[in-house]
Amino acid sequence: MKNCNTNCIEKPLSLGFKKLGRFLGKYPWYFLVFPLVIAGGLGGGFYFLRDREANDIEDQFTPKNGPAKAERTFVKENFPTSVDFSQLRLYNDGTYASLIITSSINIITVNAFQEIINLDERIKNITARDNVLSYENLCAKRGGKCATNAILDAVNYNASEIQSTTINYPFNNGTFLGTEVGGVTLKPDSQIIESAEAIRLFYFLQDNITGETDEWLLAFLNVFSEELSSEMLSVSYFTSLSRQEEFKKIPKTVLPFFSVTYFLAIAISIISCLRLDCVRNKVWVATFGVLSAGLAVLSSFGLLLLCGMPFAMTVATSPFLILGIGVDDMFIMISCWQKTNVHEEVEKRMAKTYEEAAVSITITTLTDVLAFYIGLMSSFPSIQSFCAYTGTAILFCYIYNITFFGAFLALNGRREKGNRHWLTCMVVDPPKPNSKNNICSAGGAFDLETNTEEELPINLFFKRYYGPFLTKCWTNVFVILIYAAYLAGSIYGCTQIKEGIDLKNLAPDNSYIGKYYDNEDKYFSDFGPNVMVIIKDDSFQYWSESARQELNGCLEGFQKLEMVAKNMTVFWLDYYLDFGEKAHLNVSDKATFMGSLRIFLAASGFSPDVNVNYTEQQIYASRLFVQTINIRTAVDEKEMLNALRQTAKDCSVPLLVYHPSFIYFDQYAVIVSNTIQNVLVATLVMLCISLLLIPNPLCSLWVTFAIASVIVGVAGFMTLWDVNLDSISMINLVICIGFSVDFSAHISYACVSSDAETSNGKVIDALYNLGYPIIQGAISTIAGVVVLAAAQSYIFRTFFKIMFLVILFGAMHGLVFIPVFLSFFGICSKKSEIRNDSEQRGGSSGTSRSVQDRQMHAYDNPNMDQ
Repeated sequence: MKNCNTNCIEKPLSLGFKKLGRFLGKYPWYFLVFPLVIAGGLGGGFYFLRDREANDIEDQFTPKNGPAKAERTFVKENFPTSVDFSQLRLYNDGTYASLIITSSINIITVNAFQEIINLDERIKNITARDNVLSYENLCAKRGGKCATNAILDAVNYNASEIQSTTINYPFNNGTFLGTEVGGVTLKPDSQIIESAEAIRLFYFLQDNITGETDEWLLAFLNVFSEELSSEMLSVSYFTSLSRQEEFKKIPKTVLPFFSVTYFLAIAISIISCLRLDCVRNKVWVATFGVLSAGLAVLSSFGLLLLCGMPFAMTVATSPFLILGIGVDDMFIMISCWQKTNVHEEVEKRMAKTYEEAAVSITITTLTDVLAFYIGLMSSFPSIQSFCAYTGTAILFCYIYNITFFGAFLALNGRREKGNRHWLTCMVVDPPKPNSKNNICSAGGAFDLETNTEEELPINLFFKRYYGPFLTKCWTNVFVILIYAAYLAGSIYGCTQIKEGIDLKNLAPDNSYIGKYYDNEDKYFSDFGPNVMVIIKDDSFQYWSESARQELNGCLEGFQKLEMVAKNMTVFWLDYYLDFGEKAHLNVSDKATFMGSLRIFLAASGFSPDVNVNYTEQQIYASRLFVQTINIRTAVDEKEMLNALRQTAKDCSVPLLVYHPSFIYFDQYAVIVSNTIQNVLVATLVMLCISLLLIPNPLCSLWVTFAIASVIVGVAGFMTLWDVNLDSISMINLVICIGFSVDFSAHISYACVSSDAETSNGKVIDALYNLGYPIIQGAISTIAGVVVLAAAQSYIFRTFFKIMFLVILFGAMHGLVFIPVFLSFFGICSKKSEIRNDSEQRGGSSGTSRSVQDRQMHAYDNPNMDQ
């Protein structure tokens, strides 16, 4: 391994940081004030926050180049909206309000229908803008009148007629009721409804007057936001604005948590750095470390807002993570400072601190930043926005840690040099020999042998108790059994992964749309989307019998799909052929076919389904509709989308399939491939960084193992914790890689490069030096996101769940699994090789580790023997 332990990057990097540390120690005020000025200037970018907000659900949570968006463009261009409204033919969701009225008993009764009709009247009487905007003026019209609800048409809006009216299901007098009547029970051996549990009403508005319709829909929401009193019926409501309006409310639900998070970050940092010595106490240092992270958020967000980067709602989770990550480098800097000679000048102590911290903070920053920037490869704009803001914030954390925080560390060093009290800055007496410090009036103790600050008890715990316990043979066997169980649970969870984000999860938990979606799933899942099948070949010869047979063969393929309803396809050509047969027309002749087509389309209402140029005698495109059934889960949606598209692709006639919901279903087509792509690229990049900055192949092997193991664990256990693989969780899996490197690369390198004689000795030495800093980093990061567990939003809770798993499993690998595997399987690099390599570079120092080792560690312990 000797030839593999190079320092071509480490050495100049450490030297450069050494010079920076010395300069900063000499002129700390410049480095303290200048970042404040920069942060204040960049913070001005928040002026543009409202302009940069990107809260459109379709834009942010659907693939940027999803096939359905291209399909929608084709539909929009070839089948423009008709004057007569048709819900079936909408190329988008439409502008509408909707009610689902449910009953625990049969809803097909006179009393129930009377209440439903009263609700219908109430809705039609809603007005906006001081009674100027009424439903009658804004409604989507069919035949010059507002589009109506078929179920109410069936009883002529007279509740008493329900007793004498026979209502068939799903077609009643040629009208489809599958989307309006739910929880249906039919009479034996018939299509007549015996009872039903739910009625759904739609109130569609015109699409071309968005401002006015939005006002009316908001007025609708205000009316139904009040609890409706009814002993018989329960009402849930929804509008085409609801998802968007509720989505915008989510950031407001977590704003109160930010102050709690900041308080936790400061408290944990202070507790971690608290000393009973009134001179060595690092309370203010810890406070400024957290402030440094806050400045990083201010600067990075302000910069990107100034640059015009969209601010997606997912970015609101970033500050919680940054506060946790930002203090990690602070702990490293303090660790390196505490192991310097307390009698040396501040400039020299800062030079040594920066020299030893260089590789440590650089590698952790590079791995985290690149893990996020790799997320920019995602197809989801919400992920791109989150990764850009978070990656840039971590970069600013790095910059401010080596400038702003380092400057305050130097100023604090001057206070310690003068033996001044941490709070009053008054000179106090040094502690007397062989006596305990007086926390108020005496301080400045240090280790008389090493001239460094005194050792902490927790470091001794790792050296004397935990390390020896972990390296016992029976402990090794027990840990391997635990790891086997962990791996089994992870793999099982991976086999149960569910894809896609449920749209109701984009609203707060207490949102009214949750009830509507639940009722929709419960009562209206028998029939799924009515999908357009579009013949896009402008040279297709509809009059040719052979061409029609070829097309019919393709349509039979759709009919054979288990999620497609049989004999419910609506195709204008079938009706036209029937028309031609009854009129004794030779529709196999092009002239006759095209000559009679205009009359048929105008009379039948199929005009919106055929894009035809009668002058050129050419049909550019036409469409038919297939009804899907039993689409109840995300798996059903994925299988339906894939089956329909594959069937269209297999057809010799160029076809495409489309429904507005496919815009959201497209995530199923890319979510797995995007995740695999990002994870593989990120893993490769992390390995390259590890080889460059920690150039030891054995270490890289364990880094690879840890990355794979943590990713599998997080992916598996997030599924068992009811988290789907979606655009929210996908990027967190990439984050796994950065944190896996943080926890694993340095513990494995510490073992590999330790001067200890045995494998067990190497493991104990690594845990002694890295155990407490790893715990500090893990706790601080979890503290940054733990408050999100109480958030009333799926997005923020998911972020907490995955980050918790990432940190938990990362720390477990760093503190338990990897040390045991290294001791169990042995260390390939020998002590002599490391020692000889160190001597060739300038000798070794100390009794526990080489200079090379001390420079390479990410989390050097401040109390190691010098």
